Amino acid sequence: MGAVLNLVQHNLHELRVDDTRMLFHIPSSSLFALDPLTEALIDRIRRQSLTAEALIDGLRTEFDADDVAGAIRDLVALELVDDGRPAGAAAAAHVFERFPLTTVVLNVNTGCNLSCTYCYKEDLDKPSAGRKMAFDTARDSIELLLRESPDEPRYNVVFFGGEPLSNLPLIKEVVAYCEERFAALGKQVDFVMTTNATLLSNDTIDWLDAHRFGLSISIDGPKAIHDRNRLTVGGQGTYETVRRKAERLLSRYSSRPVGARVTLTHGTTEVERIWDHLFNELGFAEVGFAPVTSGDVSTFNLSNEEVAEVFDGMKRLGRRYLEAALEGRNIGFSNMHQLITDMHEGHKKLLPCGAGLKMLAVDHKGELNLCHRFTGSELPTFGNVRDGIEREQLGDFLSQRLDRTGTGCASCRIRNLCSGGCYHESYARYGDATHPTYHYCDLMRDWVDFGIEVYSRIMAGNPAFIEQHITPRRAS
Repeated sequence: MGAVLNLVQHNLHELRVDDTRMLFHIPSSSLFALDPLTEALIDRIRRQSLTAEALIDGLRTEFDADDVAGAIRDLVALELVDDGRPAGAAAAAHVFERFPLTTVVLNVNTGCNLSCTYCYKEDLDKPSAGRKMAFDTARDSIELLLRESPDEPRYNVVFFGGEPLSNLPLIKEVVAYCEERFAALGKQVDFVMTTNATLLSNDTIDWLDAHRFGLSISIDGPKAIHDRNRLTVGGQGTYETVRRKAERLLSRYSSRPVGARVTLTHGTTEVERIWDHLFNELGFAEVGFAPVTSGDVSTFNLSNEEVAEVFDGMKRLGRRYLEAALEGRNIGFSNMHQLITDMHEGHKKLLPCGAGLKMLAVDHKGELNLCHRFTGSELPTFGNVRDGIEREQLGDFLSQRLDRTGTGCASCRIRNLCSGGCYHESYARYGDATHPTYHYCDLMRDWVDFGIEVYSRIMAGNPAFIEQHITPRRAS
């Protein structure tokens, strides 16, 4: 008698899209349309634990016996059905012996010419007090990247602040060094920057364009929304300046698409209105939304009701995204883009992002931070660019986050898309960067279910959209 088969419930999640049963394979974040044989097997095993022989015999009048046996083997291999053998994946604790860095974030100046009320940067200074990174520190950061990951074909250098353009001389020096250094090694380097746009001039725009910077502009929407929080040091709204500079940038910039990054805070939930202004009126290629639920200044955190309202707005915009995708149009909704990308590529994220593993942030002193959000915080740093990574400490931190014991994450259906949520959100809300972000689990699960529906409808109605708009975005 063979082994009794049981469903591995925490590895599968089913949804129905119109008349089609869809199976979300949780371990790989992959999506399948169930065929009649697989449907029949799952339904029978769900009702009663049976042996393979009993299943084959019970389905003999509907399906070929060899096909049933093959389908059972496939379900066992996917760890959707348990046949009593030990699970293949991840029981043992992971030991991090190397850190395959591909990205370094340079915090080039703690000074900023704005005083945005919700800013999370704990090392932020007024312009006159800004602490600027020296070239030696930036150069050592690049060399650290190459030491840690000498075999990568492509690297990213991200410029951050404060306002990074307030240290443009350093940025130009670093770019010149990188282009020569990486070219000599036969490798590629990409430059990325998020800026408030206020310091953009024609010459600066043209220089950024010549070096193919990936640019994101921090702008929160129409004037009435933007000027609530994005203020000068003197307390004046910045919308008119940012709009004027952004329009100039968008008219002159041709090397890469330019995106808008929107911060949603207490009192600001109008997702569709903001997107319409930034995409249709100003002409940004993409618009991405970052809801604040765990900011250091609690008065700016979205309430539970507002977070739900934001997700409702994102779903409404997601339906417009779907409608456009079925017509072959891209409406540049970054959050939906990313979710579709993760599903299409079958991402399995054991950690929430590349922070600490593929990416580290360097502060003006050369200390290695988990990511750019932690510079100036009380979270310990993990070495410095001169002496290298403190491997044991960083490995221990990542192992703590990887350990899902007792968290509820181990059986959650979106565990490999969410992976416990943003480290900084956890740190700000719970005082522990390894703590899961429980406060919007249900909303995230609903958002992923919605994404599954959108993705399946695109694949059924216009799969060419993926190759036309998702794959090129990933490559860039």
